[in-house]
Amino acid sequence: MKALVTGSTGFIGSHLVESLIKKKYKVYCLIRKESDLRWIENLEVELISGSYWDKESLCHAVKGMDYVFHVGAVITAFEWETYYKVNVEGTINLLEACAEVNPGLKKFVFVSSISAAGPAKDKRPLKESDPCHPVSLYGKSKCLAEEAAARFFDQLPIVIIRPTNVFGIRQKQLYTTLKLAKKRIIPLLGNGDKQTSICFVQDVVKALILAAENEKVRGKTFFVANPGPYSWREILKFITTALGLPFIIKIPHQALMIIAFVCEMIAKLAGGRPLITRKTIRSTRENYWLHDISSIRRELGFSPEVPFEEGMRDIIKWYKDNGLL
Repeated sequence: MKALVTGSTGFIGSHLVESLIKKKYKVYCLIRKESDLRWIENLEVELISGSYWDKESLCHAVKGMDYVFHVGAVITAFEWETYYKVNVEGTINLLEACAEVNPGLKKFVFVSSISAAGPAKDKRPLKESDPCHPVSLYGKSKCLAEEAAARFFDQLPIVIIRPTNVFGIRQKQLYTTLKLAKKRIIPLLGNGDKQTSICFVQDVVKALILAAENEKVRGKTFFVANPGPYSWREILKFITTALGLPFIIKIPHQALMIIAFVCEMIAKLAGGRPLITRKTIRSTRENYWLHDISSIRRELGFSPEVPFEEGMRDIIKWYKDNGLL
């Protein structure tokens, strides 16, 4: 089977590529000239240079593919225009290419986000059928991309996957948190009682492949999460304990806003993207990012396999073993 992966050089995408190869897929990676290939350069993949705004390159990339996994996205940016251009227009252009040149496509799997749905307004976990109310520009762009994908439901076999907060090796924000924790600094907002659903990248990849290979499921949206939920205090306390640290230093909200501002300025000067933005920090004020996974359990037979404690221990051990912590 032939599978095209966008965002293959990133966190989730690179893990997906590895799993597809293990399952004997022939994997093609849509890359840009400036893509950092460190995670896939030694893998058995075929690289296809292209752009979301070059229709010819997209048509070439998707033609003859059995599966298309659209993982690529901008998560942090300075302007709404960047989010819209990449996450919305890029998705539309890829869908149009599939509809135009690949009538035999078995499945288009679109990786969205819980940010598209927004936070729960109380302690009741959100269902996929609940109205979306994104609270960030990233979430708004993913919501619009989902709406665009829905317009192709009659033309293409599409499944939308919304991972919750994803933990794993290669996740930049988590690695930054671990490095700060090593210095006895942990960004704990308030008293840490805000709750969130989480998942590990191995389970996200499992869900993506299940969604692709299930021939009966199309035109559906699914959350992916561990059973949870967890408070940020629980998550951060486990990290400090695993690192052998005795306490957590609280960082006030305003201090985090200043840190985010500095990250934005550094990114602007360097011509890159900020690790974190003030808009991201504002979204953390929401108390409950809780999501119901009964639908994906029932329709795809999905069950998360990585327990929280085991997953975090493995991540920390990997970074330590590789001299990164």
